[in-house]
Amino acid sequence: MATHSSHRTWYIIGGLAVVLIGGLLLAKAMGWLGQEPINEVTFAKARRTDITERVSASGKVQPELEVKLSPEVSGEITHIYVKEGDSVRAGQLLLRIRPDNYESFVSRGQAAVNQSRAAVEQAHSTLAQAEARLLRASADYNRQKKLFADKVIAAAEMETAEANYNVARQDVAAARANVSASGYGVESAQANLRDAAVNLRKTTIYAPANGTVSKLSVEPGERVLGTSQMAGTELMRIANLNHMEVRINVNENDIVRVSLGDSAIIDVDAYTYSGRKFKGIVTAIANTANGAGGNLAAAAAAADGVTEFEVKIKMLPESYRDLVDRKNKRSFPFRPGMTASVDIITERRPQVLSVPIAAVTTRSKDDPAPTDAPEAPKVEDTRTKKRSDDTPTEVVFVNKGGIAQQRQVKTGISDFENIEVLSGLQPGEEVVSGPFLMVSKTLKNGDRIGLKKDRPDKKK
Repeated sequence: MATHSSHRTWYIIGGLAVVLIGGLLLAKAMGWLGQEPINEVTFAKARRTDITERVSASGKVQPELEVKLSPEVSGEITHIYVKEGDSVRAGQLLLRIRPDNYESFVSRGQAAVNQSRAAVEQAHSTLAQAEARLLRASADYNRQKKLFADKVIAAAEMETAEANYNVARQDVAAARANVSASGYGVESAQANLRDAAVNLRKTTIYAPANGTVSKLSVEPGERVLGTSQMAGTELMRIANLNHMEVRINVNENDIVRVSLGDSAIIDVDAYTYSGRKFKGIVTAIANTANGAGGNLAAAAAAADGVTEFEVKIKMLPESYRDLVDRKNKRSFPFRPGMTASVDIITERRPQVLSVPIAAVTTRSKDDPAPTDAPEAPKVEDTRTKKRSDDTPTEVVFVNKGGIAQQRQVKTGISDFENIEVLSGLQPGEEVVSGPFLMVSKTLKNGDRIGLKKDRPDKKK
């Protein structure tokens, strides 16, 4: 009995040994032993497709034309004749500022003009009297001069007549100067009257253009500040809501690719739920970055941030004409200040060779390639090493029978998914497209690769 049990134990041990040896042989044959581990990756084929290069940014919807109204005179608002959202025409009465003080200025100015005109009349009267005295003094002087020549009168009487004549001449000159001065006084008074009349007219505010009252900032009874030299209190804004634009800020790295006339796709947040997108066209590109220019404080604040340039995109009315419903008073589907995202289409290329963006990475030129025997270490002369040797190059990893082959490529434009390959690949070649960390960092030339298998979720 014991002998039979001992034989069965040896049979079991022998069977286990055979299974173990067979498993080792199978693992070696399959490459599971004695070789490097396989990197699990995803593959994509180089293929031809259409690529549309875009520059994306977000901004606000604003009217192309918006006028901010501020008063030129100060005072209390007595009447407002429009409400926010009302349509107005050029020249339409909008509001009034209390005119009492300015009416009194006009009355005072008119009185000053009348007073100056009276002064002119008085100056003319004085001139006429002076001219009459001059005629009398001139006649007396000529008579005394003849008598003095006949030695009828003494020299003293002659000197007196001559002195009176000279005084009369000076009085006439002074009277004429007084007439001119009083004339200037009338002109000054009339100018003051005109200023007072203009200020009185400025108490009534009219619409400068056709449009819609997009914002009303004041109420009746409020006091507003108005000056001619600077902007006063903002009363309201009048905008032409028939012509809208989106103002976005584009990064300095992307602004060089944007040109006037580029088409754009606009996604307004208010219409995102319906899936509606609208068409636009680039109409203006800022030449100066935001925060730069004369405002030193803004420039200093923007110095540590991202440099951006403002771009204006006109919204094409034909892309939202179906949203206009004038019967139900929905003439304007967009309102100033709405948030929008914009994709500016900078270039289109049909049927170009491309791969997924994730398949392209960069490597330094001096990355070592695997070899069967180690190379002797190289001694570099850092004094003569060119800067260009450190410049990374764009590469992809091509699948060559399960081996990753690093290959340098030259790329062109890209969209959100694919990038154009100008050289280095042929259509149909299979490249490694993921995982991102492996493609960008860990994968090396000559590494073994295999298709990543989906791992089923563990049952709980």
